[in-house]
Amino acid sequence: MLKLRQQFSLKPLILIWIAAFFLGLNSFIRSGFELKRELPLACPLPLQGEEIIPHTAYSLSYNEQHKQANWVAYMLIKTNLGSGVERSNRFTDDPLVAALCATNADYTKSGYDRGHLAPAADMSWSLQVMKESFYYSNVSPQLPGFNRGIWKKLEEKVRGWAALYDTIYVVTGPILEQGLPTIGPNKVSIPKAYYKALIAPRQQKGIAFLLPNAKSDASVFNFSITINALEAILKRDLFFQLPDDTEEKMEGYLQVWP
Repeated sequence: MLKLRQQFSLKPLILIWIAAFFLGLNSFIRSGFELKRELPLACPLPLQGEEIIPHTAYSLSYNEQHKQANWVAYMLIKTNLGSGVERSNRFTDDPLVAALCATNADYTKSGYDRGHLAPAADMSWSLQVMKESFYYSNVSPQLPGFNRGIWKKLEEKVRGWAALYDTIYVVTGPILEQGLPTIGPNKVSIPKAYYKALIAPRQQKGIAFLLPNAKSDASVFNFSITINALEAILKRDLFFQLPDDTEEKMEGYLQVWP
């Protein structure tokens, strides 16, 4: 009799546990769908505790320790190329970043350029967008020979691919790690390398680049790698909203880009 009563008393608990499990699962799935719906395609999967800061033309994840972005992500389309808004050259604080950012004092006489992550030339289609590209959250210390050389060449390549393929999604940023040297009173980290990951969604093509922060006369393709290889280095899913089969095709193979 006691065993029978125990069995009946356990049934409601089991039903409650089952209901709770499926409610939790449904909430997890729903949150995943909401995340995909709210974030643009050119946006990595946020890590735990990571805040995504959206601007008009790009999004970023800010790293307070290193005083720069972990990554900047944006879409570059053919119709926005060469719109002719004059370059502002006025670097300012990012009003959406509450944490301490770099300032002019950090770069003055440092020997480093204020290197754009999302290039100003990609943001020339709007005065507001151009202004936002000069936020210090979109800047990282780059050696002049790198910033004005091979990094600039890669940026020009990206614009050329946008003109050819109509739409390019870009994720770009510094390689941030412990123990980096710094500049300025705010101790802005000097990355040893930078990356760009690109997908052309209509052509289902993808490519990534990992370049040392140094002058180089080599072809940008000498620094090309698969997006999967870059993700392994960064420990990030860069284009998590792609369907799995498409993601493997675009990220797993080193494809030919003209």
